[in-house]
Amino acid sequence: MTKPTKKPKVSPVFEVHDSPIHGKGVFARRAIPAGTRIIEYTGEIVDWDETCRRTAEKGGPINHTFFFTLNNGLLIDGGAGGNDSRFINHSCDPNCEAMEEDDRVFIHALRDIEKGEELRYNYGLIYDERHTPAVKKAFECRCGAPNCTGIMLAPKKRSRGKKAAP
Repeated sequence: MTKPTKKPKVSPVFEVHDSPIHGKGVFARRAIPAGTRIIEYTGEIVDWDETCRRTAEKGGPINHTFFFTLNNGLLIDGGAGGNDSRFINHSCDPNCEAMEEDDRVFIHALRDIEKGEELRYNYGLIYDERHTPAVKKAFECRCGAPNCTGIMLAPKKRSRGKKAAP
């Protein structure tokens, strides 16, 4: 009779604990090679009206939550049934990126990530209203990267003015 072979123990890829960037963060428990799919961003799928209702209920500005917008217009509410991916913080110098595949979002390593390093991706939040000083303060970036823009919002697209006819 043969003994069943034991699978080698593989340490979990990440752990969640307090972050120097903001609140909780996700940290590599071992080296993660570039291109690795690390985790799926999960949560309840909701529409825009439900997102607005939930945001108003919590008293926060739209997009300053665990909501992740999908290309189809729906959103993933990581605060409702989500996993540890919701604790990945923003950075202007990210080591991860979020990639949508068939209405699902996966976090991938952009480059090799060292053991103990915090996982970060650029949120690039879209905020259609004016970027007033109060809005900029609400979406302040504290990533500490040398190229930090100071804000988690994506730059507003400038409309091109019409050229006068020659």
